[in-house]
Amino acid sequence: MDFANLPRRRLLQGAAATAAAAGLGGLAASPAHAAQYPPTHWIPADPSNYTLSGRPTLYPVDFVVVHVTQEYFQDAVDIFQDPGRNVSSHYLIASADGYIGQLVREKDIAWHAGNWDYNTRSIGIEHEGWVDQPAWFTDVMYRRSAQLTAAICDRYGIPRTRAHIIGHNEVPGATHTDPGPNWNWTTYMRLVRNA
Repeated sequence: MDFANLPRRRLLQGAAATAAAAGLGGLAASPAHAAQYPPTHWIPADPSNYTLSGRPTLYPVDFVVVHVTQEYFQDAVDIFQDPGRNVSSHYLIASADGYIGQLVREKDIAWHAGNWDYNTRSIGIEHEGWVDQPAWFTDVMYRRSAQLTAAICDRYGIPRTRAHIIGHNEVPGATHTDPGPNWNWTTYMRLVRNA
């Protein structure tokens, strides 16, 4: 390809896409064919609350697990940053504005599912709110979460289906009930499919 004759903007776009793919471990699909990750902000969990790994090389990523915190956003962050709690999630989404914090890198294993096999093979997304208070599940939260889920699915080749996008309560052996009966799976999955 003759790079000297390409417009500067196109060269910069190509460089940005290459850099993004490199940052995602080279797994990113072409921007024209994959959902884009929404903006996220690094809020690291305490390293004692997750396992360093090299996914997907060491473990395939087959699932996205949807959670509800049963806490306010900042309280959930405090829990994930407390070295004595033994819990974490890859992402945490705020109810009011859809703000997304990333607490664990996707290559690492967050301790969110209560099942080691599912922890190794999934990305966990926590949502601020309470299972018995549907007002916490805002339109902006659903939309930002769906965009994130779609991008994760595209990155790892996970089908955008309910068999692979599951609630915490659907993990084998789960003792949790989230996201609960007020989580609107019909709306959420439509948004994921259309992202």
